[in-house]
Amino acid sequence: MGEPYPKLSAHALTRTFGRGAGAVDALGPLDLSVAPGEFVCLVGPSGCGKSTLLRIAAGLLRPSAGTLEIRTSTLRPAAMIFQDYGIYDWKTVRANVRFGLDIQRVPRREANARADEWLTRMGLADFADAYPAALSGGMRQRVAIARALAVEPELLLMDEPFAALDAQLRWILQEELLELTQTTRGTTLFITHSLEEAIVLGDRVLVMSARPGRIIAEHRPPFPRPRSGDIRDTPEFTSLKSELWDLLRKEAVLA
Repeated sequence: MGEPYPKLSAHALTRTFGRGAGAVDALGPLDLSVAPGEFVCLVGPSGCGKSTLLRIAAGLLRPSAGTLEIRTSTLRPAAMIFQDYGIYDWKTVRANVRFGLDIQRVPRREANARADEWLTRMGLADFADAYPAALSGGMRQRVAIARALAVEPELLLMDEPFAALDAQLRWILQEELLELTQTTRGTTLFITHSLEEAIVLGDRVLVMSARPGRIIAEHRPPFPRPRSGDIRDTPEFTSLKSELWDLLRKEAVLA
C-alpha cells in the first residue's frame, strides 16, 4: 500500500494584499502537506504569513495564486480556533459549544448531548448555563476548543490559541490538548510563537521565513506518542529548541 493522501496539501500558494505600488507579498510561494492524523506546528517571525495561511485553509481568505486542498470524507472538513477565543458573549457556554452543530442542523437533543459531553471532557460541565463573561481566560479557551471538537472536524486549525494565557495555564492547556488529540487522532495544523509549545505538541515543526512566508526547515521532535510535557526536561528537547531558535533568530532580523 502507498502513502495515504494528505489531509491538507498546498502547492505554490501565495497571497498578496493590496495592488500596485502598495502591494504586500504576505505569503509564499509555499508548499505544504499534512498527513491524516498528523499534528503539524508552524513557527515563524511576526508578520510572516502564518495566520494568513491558516485563514486560507479555513476558507476565510482566497489565495492570490497556487492551490490549497483539503481532502475529506465527511461534510465537516475543518474547524478553527483563534487566539481571541471567538466565542459569543450573548450565548451560554452550552449554546456556544453547540453552535457548529446548530449550523449543521443536528437535532437539538443530540446537539445538546454532544455539547454536554465535550463540556464534561473539558471540565466545564458546571458552567453549561453560564455566560462567557463569568469565565476566566483559560475557561473561555476551553469553550472554544470544545466548540471546535464537538463538530468532529477532520482538520483542526489553531491560530496561537494559548498566546493570551499566563505560562501556568498555557502549560495546563497544552497537556489537555496533547491528551485530546492523541485520543481522537484528528489532524491538526497549529500556529504558535512558542518553540516549547511546538516541540511538546508537534509530530513535525515547520519553520517559516520572514515575509513573504515560505517553509525553510522541518524538524520531527524525537519523542514517541503518547507523550507528555515531561519531555521538556530532556536534553533532546533543549537541543532542538536551541536549533530552532537559531533558525528563527536569523529570520526575525529580516522581518
